[in-house]
Amino acid sequence: MKKGKVVIMKITDLLSEKAIKLGEKASNKEEVINKLIDLMANNGNIRDKDEYKRTVLKREEEGTTGIGEGIAIPHGKTEAVTKPGLAAMVVPDGVDFNSLDGQPVKLLFLIAAPNTKDNVHLDVLSRLSTLLMDTEFRKALLNAKTPKEFLSCIDRAENVKLSENKQESTGYEILAITACPTGIAHTYMAAESLEKMGQELGHKVKVETHGSSGVKNKFTKEEIKNAKAIIIAADTKIDLSRFDGKKLVRAKVADGINKPKELIEYALSGDAKIYHSDNKTKENENTEKEGIGTQIYKHLMNGVTHMLPFVVGGGILIALAFLFDDYSIDPSNFGMNTPLAAFFKTVGNAAFNVMLYILAGYIAMSIADRPGLAVGFVGGILAVQGTTFASLTDSSIVLVSSGFLGALIAGFVGGYIVLLLKKICSYLPSSIEGIKTILLYPVFGILLIGVFMLLINPYVAAINTAINNYLSSMGTANKVVLGAILGGMMAVDLGGPVNKAAYTFGTGMLASGQYEIMAAVMAGGMVPPLAIALLATIFPKKIPKKDKQAAYVNYIMGLSFISEGAIPFASSDPIRTIPSFVLGSAVTGALSMAFNCTLMAPHGGIFVIATIGNPLLYLLSILIGSIVSMLIMAKLKKNLPEYEVKEK
Repeated sequence: MKKGKVVIMKITDLLSEKAIKLGEKASNKEEVINKLIDLMANNGNIRDKDEYKRTVLKREEEGTTGIGEGIAIPHGKTEAVTKPGLAAMVVPDGVDFNSLDGQPVKLLFLIAAPNTKDNVHLDVLSRLSTLLMDTEFRKALLNAKTPKEFLSCIDRAENVKLSENKQESTGYEILAITACPTGIAHTYMAAESLEKMGQELGHKVKVETHGSSGVKNKFTKEEIKNAKAIIIAADTKIDLSRFDGKKLVRAKVADGINKPKELIEYALSGDAKIYHSDNKTKENENTEKEGIGTQIYKHLMNGVTHMLPFVVGGGILIALAFLFDDYSIDPSNFGMNTPLAAFFKTVGNAAFNVMLYILAGYIAMSIADRPGLAVGFVGGILAVQGTTFASLTDSSIVLVSSGFLGALIAGFVGGYIVLLLKKICSYLPSSIEGIKTILLYPVFGILLIGVFMLLINPYVAAINTAINNYLSSMGTANKVVLGAILGGMMAVDLGGPVNKAAYTFGTGMLASGQYEIMAAVMAGGMVPPLAIALLATIFPKKIPKKDKQAAYVNYIMGLSFISEGAIPFASSDPIRTIPSFVLGSAVTGALSMAFNCTLMAPHGGIFVIATIGNPLLYLLSILIGSIVSMLIMAKLKKNLPEYEVKEK
């Protein structure tokens, strides 16, 4: 490889005719892997067959590489590999490979990668997987008569793909950004939906995702310059300054999933407005079209999104402190009695105690950009401390925190205070423009939010205390009703505003020590995807064959508390699925409350089970709700005609 020049290693560079076997037979998974390893060894790619085999089989233990559609791509990265390579095999009669879709495998590729930093096997695996999504390409490989013909099929398909990628890199008609509050599922589902619809409509679409792991697929200046239009499908605040002068359409992330065609067609039409980042009038007009409710929701979700890592990290560490502590040493100091517990509790508290500051700060930043951050942050601190004007002159007054409600108010009021200051400062001479952000906004913003919070803290603290007292004194019947309501809300729109309202309430109550509420919320959110997975398993004729693999994946989605995995199934049949989801989730939320289950972490699903109070009853609640939801769907849904036709 020459310096400065990128050389793409093709699949055919790693696969030779003598490493291809067609028309092979095998009785089981290990036998076919052994035959593939023999091909790899004959091709001179491995020095130690036994070591390489152990690596490949260990990978299979972690999860099958049978990806469905009759394909398997086993692979191994080890010192036993001398050079990267591929081996391929066609088994016409198929072999059981424990594939994700349960179907026998007929087409196999084995990847060998040396233990270097290049990660060649991941690159090739990605490219192979993409090519193998094409049904015609798979058929061509299965019908190849000779290894030479097999190689030719791969070479042609890969050249076409590389050519398409090269063409795409020259420019995109539409650039889109997708983002959801948690950045886990909606973000990427919307991206896939927009890209696929762009292909169908004949428009090149590139999507930049703003997910929980950061910004991926970021636009270049050249791509922005050449783009005809920009689509923002997001429920969080997005910096639009780089799109000045471009046609821009804003929508909810759910519209990116469900209405990609409408968004693309509107973005390219003459109705789409030109965005001007420094034109206050036009920018405000666009904001008004979103509606007050949408604006408030976006600002709130921006705060919640930034708060979540502190709540999750801090909450789990605090829960671990109780898990590893010895209550009998000193019940009044439970969580800090042993050195290990004290460590977890101290670090957890450091994260957990600032979550409301973060919430307030980033709500204000969403409203007023960077100048709002400090103002909102200070407002959040004052809300949590509960400081009042009376307490400044009388040290005997006990401070009562305004809690989650106070932090919310601080964030919104702080943001709008900064907007007001910006409006006032716009009349000042342009010569002092440089000191506005560094001096005027923070000084007067923090001063005003301080006055405001000290005035309202006594009243908000009283409301906050009343809410906590009511929740703490609720009888079992009222708790069950509240759990049913919150659980059902989690299933209404699967990540939409209703779902997020329940989720935000649950995370807010964590700060007040109401851990039962968060438990009911998460349990309710786990039910819809689990119900779909159970339906596909127990009543397979209710789910289209093409959706089976996605349905089974919902076991993982549900156990991970990713409700969005059920969205495609809800979208295709909302009349039958959504009521089923809501009822099942309501049952689970009610049972979680009835069993007094508690949860200090607002995410994690089954993976934080060790930190859940009454874990076995919690799992039982989720199982019962999922079964209820599944049975209702099984009753409402009819067997699909595609199964009946095959049986005749």
